Amino acid sequence: MTFRKAMLLPVSLFIAAGAFSEARWPYIMLLAAQLLYVPLALKIVVKKSDWFARIYPYIAYPAFCSVALLQIAPMSAAGPVLAGIYFFFCLATALYGFSRFLKRGFAFLEEWSINSGLMYLALGGAWFFAHEAELETGFPPLINWLTAIHFHYSAFLLPIFTGLLGRIVKGTLFKWVCTVILISPMAVALGITFSRWMELISVLLYIMGIYGLIYLSFKASFIHRLQRWMVRLSFGALGITILFSLLYAFGRLNGQHYATIDFMLLFHGVLNCVLFAAVGLIGWCMSTPKERLDLWKFPVSTLRGGNSVGEAFLGGKRSNRTCKGLVDRMEEYEPDIDCHTLSPMIVDFYENTGSYRLFAAVHWRTWFKPFAAVYRLASRRIQQINLPLSGKTVEMTGGIYAIEENLDGRSKPRAWLRKINRETCFVAVYSSHRSRGRTYMNIALPLPFSSMIGILRLSQMGNGLQLSSSDADNDTDSGIYLAFGTYIFKLPLKEVFFVQETKQGMLMASHNMWIFSIPFLTIEYQILHQNRIN
Repeated sequence: MTFRKAMLLPVSLFIAAGAFSEARWPYIMLLAAQLLYVPLALKIVVKKSDWFARIYPYIAYPAFCSVALLQIAPMSAAGPVLAGIYFFFCLATALYGFSRFLKRGFAFLEEWSINSGLMYLALGGAWFFAHEAELETGFPPLINWLTAIHFHYSAFLLPIFTGLLGRIVKGTLFKWVCTVILISPMAVALGITFSRWMELISVLLYIMGIYGLIYLSFKASFIHRLQRWMVRLSFGALGITILFSLLYAFGRLNGQHYATIDFMLLFHGVLNCVLFAAVGLIGWCMSTPKERLDLWKFPVSTLRGGNSVGEAFLGGKRSNRTCKGLVDRMEEYEPDIDCHTLSPMIVDFYENTGSYRLFAAVHWRTWFKPFAAVYRLASRRIQQINLPLSGKTVEMTGGIYAIEENLDGRSKPRAWLRKINRETCFVAVYSSHRSRGRTYMNIALPLPFSSMIGILRLSQMGNGLQLSSSDADNDTDSGIYLAFGTYIFKLPLKEVFFVQETKQGMLMASHNMWIFSIPFLTIEYQILHQNRIN
């Protein structure tokens, strides 16, 4: 279906509803979002090959007709049904956003921003349904309606615009700005509901994110000059209207009416509806930035765990192939490392892992310890990533076992089983793959009906060795992923493992992990050859 045909019905319905509606003019702002801005934004984001594109006419057109009919001929009895049809369309859109997330995970922040906008639309549909069905929400009908508007504009359109901008600008600043934009709609909504102080703080946070977008829009390179200024005007209008929101929030806090609801509707609402939404969508339609399609193509282990992954998991999966260490020869990872200058003990450890003893001290960050304690209840039963809460040094025992290639799907897989006091703590299946001139360590940790995949790049630091999941230099293989079914998506986790030889002839290693760039786990290892221990 062509773009013109797809927009013909919603545009016609909007004109008819605007002409014959008896509702107050501010209600047209929500109608504009439902009949003009939502379908236009979806035409920008949805690809013809997506499953959502195939069902779109069957769920979108009834939804558009329903909201138009509610404006033209309000019917109290049929209102909940018509609003429910639109709510179902919003839920389907959110499901589409979630399906896009499953294909990418947290790999590309700009796509996660777009996915978030798609999923946020379900909340806009829910508040619209609550308003039309006259549900008891604890708020007057006007607030229900304003909240529906909030989630259509600030929570649906703004994250999509942010993601589109992120396709053409990169860097640390965008990551921070995008993160603020994604959490702010929910923070504002919670602030309005529960705390006026929280509302004020969330609006201030919103201001930081919006002005960051304005700055980035002036740094971005656009193909068309007109598009450049339309996008900047769109974000700039939001930079003005958010100041009205600050006045309104500050007035609610101290009991003064610096900005009334009527004032907000007239200036804040109209500017957002016309300049931010309409001008912004037209600008992005002129030349829509292409998404990155270079998704991972590395080999993924087909091993999946059951309810438990411990030592019994390896039964029937071992092969007759002989392997002594995590790798056969460290030379496989050249030229990223130089085996002639790398510590000989490190080389020997990776090639003859079974000849070494491991002593580990696990240190959870204080803020994460409650989560670790809850997870510990499950990990002891699953027998995977089963780490102690105590920071005492303990010995990890176990062995290296070759795994059948036809069961794993990768080249020369071998499992490293580790235990603490006879209780399995890790079952990691090691392999490697080569991509873009680099050899990666490809590790699978089977989980119930899924597998966590760690793709680590090796680099030499002096005579020490670093293994990292960081995707530096736009390296799209490195990372930590979750594989289940046909889906592989990137997790917001990062790990760095550094090992070096000490003067005492032992290896010291540190394993650090982050979630959303926040450190939560450090494991310190002492690694000694068995011949050095009595």
